[in-house]
Amino acid sequence: MSVALSAQDITRALTRISHEILEKNQGSTNIVLLGIPTRGAHIATRISSIITSIEGSEVPTGTLDITLFRDDLRMRPPRAIMPTKIPTSGIEGKDVILVDDVLFSGRTIRAALDALGEIGRPRTVQLAALVDRGHRELPIKADFIGKNLPTSKNQSVKVLLSEIDGRDEVTIEVEAE
Repeated sequence: MSVALSAQDITRALTRISHEILEKNQGSTNIVLLGIPTRGAHIATRISSIITSIEGSEVPTGTLDITLFRDDLRMRPPRAIMPTKIPTSGIEGKDVILVDDVLFSGRTIRAALDALGEIGRPRTVQLAALVDRGHRELPIKADFIGKNLPTSKNQSVKVLLSEIDGRDEVTIEVEAE
């Protein structure tokens, strides 16, 4: 196991992502952040706090559970469905930023796009990921990336967040064969 991002690295990456979101969207007035549970939801909340401290106004933030939209639902162990929470301002005509911890094959984001389509029609959909590890199976690319971590297929990227795991850290581990 090797540490790829320390707690300070994660804070810097999320601060940079927040500034990039503001720059690309010319401020925060039309932005809605939707985190993909579990860790993406916590990362979205952190980005929202950073943007709020920069802009002085709160950014609508929610969660988007994609469990029932996954194409590998039958191949994974059962998992409790997390609540989808859409801000009261909704997503119609908004610039929605999907937030996830690790971008890998792109299948989670494809499922998120399907789930989002069931809720409404945003003006744009953008993607922020703390880590992009490559190995895309679908033509999906993040707009905002905290860190590119090229990995091999026998490695896994683990994101630890203080809200869940008691500490902030991103590690790369070799999976047992």
